Amino acid sequence: MSHTVFVTAPKLHPAGVAVLEKHGARVIYLDQADSAEEAARIMASEPIDAVISRTVSLTAAAIQACPTLKVISKHGVGVSNIDVEAASRQGVLVYATPGANAASVAEMAIGLMIAAARRIPSMDRSLRDGHWHRLQDGRQLDGLTLGLLGYGQIGQRVARAAQALGMRVIAYDPAFPASNPVPGVERADDLNTLLPRSDVLSLHVPLTPGTRGLLDAARLKRLPKGAILINTARGEVVDETALIEALRNGHLHSAGLDTMEIEPLPAGSPLISLENVVLTPHVGGSTPAALALMAQGAAENVMGHLTGNPPDPGRCVNPHIL
Repeated sequence: MSHTVFVTAPKLHPAGVAVLEKHGARVIYLDQADSAEEAARIMASEPIDAVISRTVSLTAAAIQACPTLKVISKHGVGVSNIDVEAASRQGVLVYATPGANAASVAEMAIGLMIAAARRIPSMDRSLRDGHWHRLQDGRQLDGLTLGLLGYGQIGQRVARAAQALGMRVIAYDPAFPASNPVPGVERADDLNTLLPRSDVLSLHVPLTPGTRGLLDAARLKRLPKGAILINTARGEVVDETALIEALRNGHLHSAGLDTMEIEPLPAGSPLISLENVVLTPHVGGSTPAALALMAQGAAENVMGHLTGNPPDPGRCVNPHIL
């Protein structure tokens, strides 16, 4: 029996395509990248068995309009663009590919940390403009304390790299592993304990109702003066207006942001004019190696479910309907 799989993007890495072809799946792609309207139209008009979800919103209306839908897999980890509650009501399992992009995202976090601490992009732009401004206000990371908000696979990789740079590491996560996988990382009991000790704060949490706006003005003020904020998680976790103010008034030394509240970043965003911000367009997990692992994992998730070889339950986002 041939199954129909909808990829909510114009293409999928060959590693994922190979899995779908192996099972003889009929594959539908988006013509227009990032078009939620086209995705909803396809969901309502095609006998789709499974969706491999990229960044396009998969709304309750789109899910409800597709009675043949059986399974969704996120091409990645964060499922904030999928209405998981609507999928659950319809009996549709939602999977993710945890760990597939952990190395790439962790490396991006470290890269942003160094670039923001030493103001590398600002000096690069100045030099290309013909100036020789030898700025000497960069922060040395060796000896600083890195606070990790979230201590899953990405946070653990960042911790190991930070320790190699000579940083102390403290982490807060309600699901902190009983057996700490990174020796030397201190466990913080709560966010209020973590923030005042974090010379650098790196975010590694999913976007949920509980984390949306978590770092508001009051919590940003609890960071030490001159702290650095790194966000490779979700932009909506931070109150962007409060962040901009903290960067402008000097409470924060700098920030490295791979994700923002609104994406793509609007042309008039104040973040663009701030010299103490390093910006990248949400590509932390988008190296060829990570894209291959995410595509393969997502394809294996949906085809495994459809062919009676269910994936590891640990990949399931809504296991209560299993």
